[in-house]
Amino acid sequence: MKRWLLLLSFVATSAFADSHMAAAPYAYTALPDAKQEAAARDLMTEIRCVVCQGQSIIDSNADLAADMRSMIRTRIQKGEQPAAIRTWLIERYGMWVSYDPPLSATTAPLWLLPLLLLGIGGWLMAGRLKWRRS
Repeated sequence: MKRWLLLLSFVATSAFADSHMAAAPYAYTALPDAKQEAAARDLMTEIRCVVCQGQSIIDSNADLAADMRSMIRTRIQKGEQPAAIRTWLIERYGMWVSYDPPLSATTAPLWLLPLLLLGIGGWLMAGRLKWRRS
């Protein structure tokens, strides 16, 4: 009996999980000014969806991504610079939301580790080639 109640509660909560609210004003609508829309789209490709965790907000169908698209378009329409919007999003959602995190103490390993691994690989290759020649 408990299993049936658990299953029924899971099905009931899943059915009501989708949002029935109307989409944000600019979630799926482009800005009338082509230059502003281009700036908004450029920024949206650089911002990662917090829900999907692998897509940019321009590619995501999540409700939160739609809200973020609308917010970006609204702020750009009001004259805010994309860099300021990006900074605000990073402050609000963390460094993870950006596909291109700036160099800082916390992101230094992301930037320096690939260079270190390339250097080690080159050093090993040079040693291997030297060993073959002798």
